[in-house]
Amino acid sequence: MGWFWEKGPLFVRELLSFYDEPKPHFNTLSTVVRGLEEKGFVGHKAYGNTYQYYATVSRDDYRRGTLRGVISKYFDNSYLGVVSTLVQEEKISVEELKALIKQVEEGR
Repeated sequence: MGWFWEKGPLFVRELLSFYDEPKPHFNTLSTVVRGLEEKGFVGHKAYGNTYQYYATVSRDDYRRGTLRGVISKYFDNSYLGVVSTLVQEEKISVEELKALIKQVEEGR
């Protein structure tokens, strides 16, 4: 998705050129892009037998949807569970958590 947001509409061949070696096979990348289209993240415009794909969702909308999906799937829709895990695994400090609480209380 990042390439679509950064570069705009792309053909699969163009998308393939952005990958380092070893590059994925054309058919593999094409399958991934079609999967993104089936999920509603990209659309396409036909040019004969080939398609140019473009993002249909913003980066922020994609990020929010992905976050909701992870929280639903792995944390049983518990945002408190997410925060608790972040604190327990020391991915966020108590000081950072206090700063976050302060931001929420101040309405940011």
